[in-house]
Amino acid sequence: MQYDKQGMIAAFIAYVLWGLFPLYWKALTHVDSTEILASRVIWSFMLTLLFVFVLRKGHQLVRDVKELWQHQKTFWTLAVAAYLVTFNWFLYIWAVNNNHILETSLGYYLNPIISILLGIIFLKERLAKAQILGVVIALIGVVIMIANYGTIPYVAFGLALSFGFYGLLKKRIQLDATRGLVIETAFVVPVALLYYAYLASEGKMSFGMVDLKTTVLLIGGGAVTAIPLILFAVGAQKIPLYLVGFIQYVAPTMTLLLGVFVYGETFGPVEMISFGFIWIALIIFSVSTIVEVRKHH
Repeated sequence: MQYDKQGMIAAFIAYVLWGLFPLYWKALTHVDSTEILASRVIWSFMLTLLFVFVLRKGHQLVRDVKELWQHQKTFWTLAVAAYLVTFNWFLYIWAVNNNHILETSLGYYLNPIISILLGIIFLKERLAKAQILGVVIALIGVVIMIANYGTIPYVAFGLALSFGFYGLLKKRIQLDATRGLVIETAFVVPVALLYYAYLASEGKMSFGMVDLKTTVLLIGGGAVTAIPLILFAVGAQKIPLYLVGFIQYVAPTMTLLLGVFVYGETFGPVEMISFGFIWIALIIFSVSTIVEVRKHH
């Protein structure tokens, strides 16, 4: 089986960058999470729009928008997807800056499992016996964590569910990833700009008011959003989906390591057991997916 080397490298770099996200958002802990989010939306819109014009794909972007408007259901589905991913971004930034890095890692480990369950519920997809076993083992891991903390890991579930539903909605919309990001962020930009107007009127804005580093980092939030997404789009188009599924575990693993070794979050025996169950589940998933793909080739 021949895989595209460029595609694999692009996907790998995308997930490494996502795995390093906590380092970036931690540099902005002095800025309110909602302002970071608003800034991220505005600047990722500007940068991806610029990227589309640099690639001379502006006419295709206009065509995409016209086509979406003709299919109102698809148009509003994309709008809902845009707000779901925005909520996902907000929750992630908030969690990182409030010392819940391990929980964000758990959320992205749970994400493939949630996606599979959503596929069963909404797309009537069927699970292989090994995959059912994987779901059960993953649930045991989550139950252990809930029993230990005495609370549900809301951040992890919030991240996994918002991204899972986002993926489910996007599955039904055929759109180029970069142009898709421009249109998605365009849905949220008006709200982000209104929020900035409110911050400015209240004198609570950090952008341009704190120091140059803060302003540069807030603008850079657009780049750190757009670059991995563009790399991911390149990778996903050139390599099989199950291979993308494998590489995706790079990000939560790096986040987990950052949370434990850089930011000193607690990772005791209970966390080890709980994550252990989830890792076993993911291995079962991955192996069964490869077996299924081989069967159909």
